[in-house]
Amino acid sequence: MTRKIIATTAAPAAIGTYSQAVQAGNTVYLSGQIGLDPSTMQMVEGIDAQIVRVFDNLKAVCEAAGGSLNDAVRVTIYLTDLANFAKVNEVMAQYFTAPYPARAAVGVKALPRDALVEADAVLVLG
Repeated sequence: MTRKIIATTAAPAAIGTYSQAVQAGNTVYLSGQIGLDPSTMQMVEGIDAQIVRVFDNLKAVCEAAGGSLNDAVRVTIYLTDLANFAKVNEVMAQYFTAPYPARAAVGVKALPRDALVEADAVLVLG
């Protein structure tokens, strides 16, 4: 099985030693996305804007892989304050349709660039 690196300028460039996504067979593993605006590489302000930006970034990487967020089979959400989980649910409802992917939400002490939320996903294409 060969690996294919997925990259798009519609999502923030990697800020470390990782790829935006890697495809192996028909499975695509998306790296975590935070609320960075891909055009400025600056963090958007506030939890609401960061949640939207995270899902916009994930969506862009999904599309670069030839899929969509509806191909997601697993999503993991990382929050510095789990009190914001209801807001994540509200925004996710705008990006995903039923049947929804499996999901986990994890409270964390800190995220890169002082982000308030991060999410990653696994897609199955085809």
